[in-house]
Amino acid sequence: QWVLLFYAALNLLTFVVYYFDKKAAIKNTQRISETTLLTLGLFGGWPVALLAQQFYRHKTRKIKFQIIFWFTVCVNISLTVWLWMLLKQS
Repeated sequence: QWVLLFYAALNLLTFVVYYFDKKAAIKNTQRISETTLLTLGLFGGWPVALLAQQFYRHKTRKIKFQIIFWFTVCVNISLTVWLWMLLKQS
């Protein structure tokens, strides 16, 4: 149950962080680092990060970011499946 709460909170945080970064980009003020955005996705916030990218039209044209983003998605899914298989065997 705590895992679901963790993912819900992380995804909510991810959506808010993307919002503030897009707002900062428009105002040309202090931005949130790409490392932070990618780390949120890596730890499980990628579904909402993907939605936020489309909703805010943010980071969708930056090819380098997208390549790294999709790599982190693959890493997250791979680790999740691996952990699930380990727990299933126990």
